[in-house]
Amino acid sequence: MKLGDVVVDRISGFKGIATCRLEYLNGCVRWQISPQELHDGKPVEAHYFDDEQLQGVPDSAPVALVTRASGGDRPNPAARGSAR
Repeated sequence: MKLGDVVVDRISGFKGIATCRLEYLNGCVRWQISPQELHDGKPVEAHYFDDEQLQGVPDSAPVALVTRASGGDRPNPAARGSAR
């Protein structure tokens, strides 16, 4: 499983897009799943599930990840000079 995959929780049936992966020091891996549906015109809240509970949805196209530079339009800290 990877970010952007459409997955379903085997226990609750909750379905959505894998939008975040958490890996803890003890080896536990959890995924944030964001549903694609709206409820009363508002996004449904995302939920976290253990890796073992999730399975991919067959024949579903993954959501493309958007990559961009972060930090805004400002010069590199080394190029700004001393702050004093």
